[in-house]
Amino acid sequence: MSIADIFQIGKIKAELVQTQKERDALKKRITESEDLMKYHQLKRAISLLEERKNGITQQVKELESTFIQRKQALNLQLEKHKTDIAQQAQKIDSNLMQRRLAFDQQIRDFEKQILSKKDEIVILDDEILLQSFGFYKPKYEFENSEIYKAHLNKIRKEQEDLIKVQKAAHCITSWTINESKEEGKRMIKDYVKLLLRSFNNECDVSIINVKFSNVNSIEKKITKAFDTLNKLGQRMSIAISPDYLRLKLSELYLCHEYQIKKQEEKEEQRQIREQMREEAKLQKEIEEMKAKIEKEERHFSKALQSVNEQIQKATTETERELLAGELNNIQEKLAEVEKNKQDVQYREQNTRAGYVYIISNMGSFGENVYKIGVTRRLDPQERVDELGDASVPFYFDVHAMIFSDDAPSLENALHKAFDNRRLNRINLRREFFKVTLDEIEDMVKKNFNKPVEFTKIAEAEQYRQSLVLRKDSIPLEN
Repeated sequence: MSIADIFQIGKIKAELVQTQKERDALKKRITESEDLMKYHQLKRAISLLEERKNGITQQVKELESTFIQRKQALNLQLEKHKTDIAQQAQKIDSNLMQRRLAFDQQIRDFEKQILSKKDEIVILDDEILLQSFGFYKPKYEFENSEIYKAHLNKIRKEQEDLIKVQKAAHCITSWTINESKEEGKRMIKDYVKLLLRSFNNECDVSIINVKFSNVNSIEKKITKAFDTLNKLGQRMSIAISPDYLRLKLSELYLCHEYQIKKQEEKEEQRQIREQMREEAKLQKEIEEMKAKIEKEERHFSKALQSVNEQIQKATTETERELLAGELNNIQEKLAEVEKNKQDVQYREQNTRAGYVYIISNMGSFGENVYKIGVTRRLDPQERVDELGDASVPFYFDVHAMIFSDDAPSLENALHKAFDNRRLNRINLRREFFKVTLDEIEDMVKKNFNKPVEFTKIAEAEQYRQSLVLRKDSIPLEN
């Protein structure tokens, strides 16, 4: 290769480098031109977006303005509707209040009418009366039926006196018939007699049937008859006097209380007869016991005398020892007879000595119902057996039998302690109490200073056997 060629190669290389530089420059210019074009494109796009943004913003403002206007219009309409609704609600409330007041007034009027009608109603059906009667509070509290009878006669005499002096009814006697005042007076007197006779008949028929369950009903009936007859006589200016009505009501109350007092006296007489029978039985028991003791005393005295004679006649020591043993035995029996004799004499002389018994009848009265009574019988079980006669389906069980030198006081203390637990709060002679046996035992310990044995569980044999038979459905034999 020649030098010229080498120079030529160098030149070509230089040209090549230059060409590359120009190419790179051209590339740079092309790149810058593309970037400029992109820039202008972006700028135009941004300008378009700004225009769209401004347009949209304008639309939003217009929409907001429209929304605010429509909102304001709707608010105005809403306020108007609210005002209208409030006015309508106020009117409705006012109408409802007026109607409620009117209904309340009607209800009050109806209630008054109902009460008025109830007052006019006179219930005579016994079953209804027994279910609804109230406790009668006595208006007179006389000691005995004779006093009631005397006051009853006095009240009836006062009625007769009012009729005689013409004050049982008020009337005007200035009527004339056929221009005759005498005829007018006679007519008025006849009407007065008719009115009083009707009232008396109504009262008499009612009062004769008075009993504990219909006192208030008959009182209403008499008052209603009084009002009805006075209304009938109003046109003739005739009216039964309130004083006459008061006397008739007093007669009603006295008749009712007179019957109650008579029943109480009958009960007292029955109780007295029961006590007399008890005393007679006690006296009979005492006489029989005294006769038995006297017989035993004579028997053992004779035996003692006979043994003493035999001891004196005895010839051997063995015979004397046997007779001495028999003598001791007879002396012990004589001592026992003497003790029984003293006991009988004490019971005969001390009328307050006796037994307080605590008994139950589970089959008849249920659990925790006890009778607390007293008896002076020498054998108190006889009295308990009498109580369990045919009037109750089962026999009584004895839980305690307490002998006391003052049996009535102990019985009374127990009755007072359990007074509010009585089954019968009216007739206090019915000595049954709803109470537990533990409570009775505690109260006995507080009022009696000697030990007492209580049987806690009632045997109730026939009652328990009846339950078993009923449970097993075993037919009872005749």
